[in-house]
Amino acid sequence: MAPRSGGLAVTDPVYLSPPDIGELEEACLLRAIRGGRFDPEGPELGAFEREVAARVGVGYALGLSSGTAALHMALLAVGAGPGSVVVVPTLTFAATANAVIYTGAEPVFVDCEAATGNLDVDLLSDLLGRLADAGRRVAAVLAVDINGRCADYDRLLPLCAATGVAVVEDAAQALGSTYRGRSAGTFGRVGIYSFSHNKIMTTSAGGMLVSDDAGIVARARHLATQAREPVPHYEHRDVGYNYRLSTLLAALGRAQLGRLDTMIARRRALRDRYERLFSAVPGTRILGAGDAGSNCWLTSVVVEAERAGWHAEDLGRHLATRGVETRPMWKPMHRQPVYADRQVALTGVADELFASSLSLPSGSALTDEQVERVLDGIVEFLEGPR
Repeated sequence: MAPRSGGLAVTDPVYLSPPDIGELEEACLLRAIRGGRFDPEGPELGAFEREVAARVGVGYALGLSSGTAALHMALLAVGAGPGSVVVVPTLTFAATANAVIYTGAEPVFVDCEAATGNLDVDLLSDLLGRLADAGRRVAAVLAVDINGRCADYDRLLPLCAATGVAVVEDAAQALGSTYRGRSAGTFGRVGIYSFSHNKIMTTSAGGMLVSDDAGIVARARHLATQAREPVPHYEHRDVGYNYRLSTLLAALGRAQLGRLDTMIARRRALRDRYERLFSAVPGTRILGAGDAGSNCWLTSVVVEAERAGWHAEDLGRHLATRGVETRPMWKPMHRQPVYADRQVALTGVADELFASSLSLPSGSALTDEQVERVLDGIVEFLEGPR
C-alpha cells in the first residue's frame, strides 16, 4: 500500500491550479439547459457580459471562446495588422504573441522587471524610441499582468499616451485583481480575461473582451460572429471568426463570478502561507510578494541557488515524488523556436526567472489535506540532505 500524507495517497495528484467547481455551477448549467436557448443571443451570455462589465467597472464586455480569441479581437480593434508591430513582454504564455501573428503584425519582445515579472517600463521607453526612429508603426503595447499582479500602469500609461501607442491589457491571469483600486483589465483601450480550466475562475474554455469604447466592442462582436451583416440572408463584407462564447459556458461563468471573491481569498491565504515559509529560507523570495491587489492566481518562488544551496528544479523534482505538480515560470518568447528570429530588447531578467523559479500549487479548490501535503513536502526538502 502506498504511504499516505494528510489522508491522501501520495500517488493522488495535487494539481497546480485545478478548477473550483461545485453545486452552484451544476445548478446554473442545469438552468441554462432547461432554458432551451443555446445560441449566443440567449439570456445567459448577455447576462454574463453585463455582470463582468459591472464587476470590473467598464461600459461593455464581450464573451468569446477563449482568451486568445479575445486578444485577437482586441488587437484588430486597435489597428494591429500587416506593416505594424506590437510590443509583447517576452515573459508570457505563447497565446499573447500568437495573437499578434494572427493579425499579420510583427511581435517585438521586451524584457521584464525582476521583482514582479511584469514588463520593464524603462526598457520599453527606449524600445519605443528606437522603433520610432526606424519608422516602424507601433499598433499596441500588450501589457501582461503576471500571476495576477498588475503591471506598473502609473508609468506605462503616460509613456504610451505620449508616444500615441494603444495599450491592450492581457489580464488573462488577473480577473479580480486591482491596481490603485481599479480593476485589472481596464487600463488600456481594451482588456481581456481568460476563463480556461486553470484560471482564477473558469468556464472550462472561454474569455472576455472589455472596454469603455463602444466602437471597439461593436467591431469585435461583428467579427466574432462570422462578420454577418444585419440582413435577413447571410451576407459578409469582412472575413469573420467563430469566436462567441457558448451560452452554457456563460451560465457556468455566472456561477463562478458569484464566487470569485471567495476563491481569491482562498488563494491569498495559501500565498500567505508560502510567504511565511520561504521568508525564513535564505536565497528565496516569492515573485511579486506584498501586492494586496493581486488575485494570487499562481504563487512562484524564485531561488538564488548560490545562497540557497539548491535550485528551484530540485524542489520541483522532490515535490513530484509526492504527486505534487509544479512548473517553472513561462519560457521566454525569444527562447521559443518559433520566435527565435524576432526583434527583442533584453536585460536577461526573463531568462533568469525562467531558470530560477518554480510555480507552486495555488488553486482555491485544493483541500486542506492537499495544502498540508505540499507544505510538508517543501519542509521535508528544506530539512533533508542534498
